[in-house]
Amino acid sequence: MEELRPYLKLLSVPGVGPVRYRALVERFGSPEEVLKAPVGSLAEVPGMDRPTAEAIKSHRDEDFVESQLRAVERTGAKVLSLWDPEYPPLLKEIPDPPPLLFVLGDPSSLSLQGVAVVGTRSMTPYGRSVTEELVRGLVARGFAIFSGMARGIDGVAHRTALEGGGTTVAVLGCGVDVVYPPEHRKLRDMIVRKGAVASEFPMGTKPEAQNFPRRNRIISGMSLGTVVVEAGEESGALITAAFALEQNREVFAVPGSIRAPKSRGTNRLIQRGAAKLVVDVEDVVQELPAPKGKVALRPPPSAEPELSSSEREVLERLSYEPKHVDVLSAEVGRTTPELLALLLSLELKGLVRQLPGAQFVRT
Repeated sequence: MEELRPYLKLLSVPGVGPVRYRALVERFGSPEEVLKAPVGSLAEVPGMDRPTAEAIKSHRDEDFVESQLRAVERTGAKVLSLWDPEYPPLLKEIPDPPPLLFVLGDPSSLSLQGVAVVGTRSMTPYGRSVTEELVRGLVARGFAIFSGMARGIDGVAHRTALEGGGTTVAVLGCGVDVVYPPEHRKLRDMIVRKGAVASEFPMGTKPEAQNFPRRNRIISGMSLGTVVVEAGEESGALITAAFALEQNREVFAVPGSIRAPKSRGTNRLIQRGAAKLVVDVEDVVQELPAPKGKVALRPPPSAEPELSSSEREVLERLSYEPKHVDVLSAEVGRTTPELLALLLSLELKGLVRQLPGAQFVRT
């Protein structure tokens, strides 16, 4: 634990961000040597200035360091430095990798060949369905799933990966010991058991708004490619896509209706040539190297459940857009009780999902 002390001391110095931290350690060999270096030598490091060099010599936030060491020990978190062999190799390649990563769970999960799946917090049934389909396909082909554990698309991506027996990593905009959003506590615990939760932010950091764009560069930086499922024109998922492009990683987007606000961002990405259009999971995997030890082949199709002619008629009237039971009843010419019985049968077969307000969609 004591070996972390100089890393945390340097982290606490105002003005020493990821780029300067890396330059300093690479110039002097270790954080401990950085802290010992004279001001003149520090100021000569490219990108440094005299005030920051003086701050390194004078700033000693021992309370911060002690609180971090206690929190790491209490939670069993692991702290990876940029110079640690376990540090994710793809993340090292970006221009501003975090000098420290706080991790709950298995740190090796961060180095798996994975795909970022991100999108809006206020997803539509279409977005949920597509996320589940894509993540199931990616997991079946051996890819890990990286996302941000936010409400909406992120949460569905993590859950679907876990349900499929895959590995998933959540990158947070707060400390790894802070659960945000609070309703994702059980999801966080499952991710820790089957993958990892990671953050560049010190233990106890609250989920401030300015933290989330910063964490997005880590999600894209660990990934071979980023898939944006649904995103409005102001969605944070578009920031992740922008980082992925800057990092020379693949970007994919799922198209949606031109009238759907939650698809305007993804449609724009495709229109501008910034993202490859995704119709199914093959559009993603054919652009990426196959995970080591895995062969990226399409898994055998599962047998389609047997349907009666009445069930098939109802299913054909449904899409990934919600439809009210009364509208569906008029379309198929059946009473509501008859229709609900058919819908229940389709739901039990995994083909239909009921939404609030007596609305139904295909899965």
